[in-house]
Amino acid sequence: MKVSTIKDFSIKGDYITLSQFLKEESIISSGGQAKWYLKENPVLLNGQSEDRRGKKLHVGDELVVDDVHYKFK
Repeated sequence: MKVSTIKDFSIKGDYITLSQFLKEESIISSGGQAKWYLKENPVLLNGQSEDRRGKKLHVGDELVVDDVHYKFK
């Protein structure tokens, strides 16, 4: 997977779920779309393929979505 952009993302609280993150970054427009988006688009969490919309993302995690590398702060 080619990475073209690196972005920092600040988590408010202990964690954010993958579907909440995708909504907040306007990658999807509703939480219901997360399941279908994750089936059709590769997402890497800390170098591993991830397709669970409820996966908790924590400070220190790194996520690659649509050629964008997100670092969670």
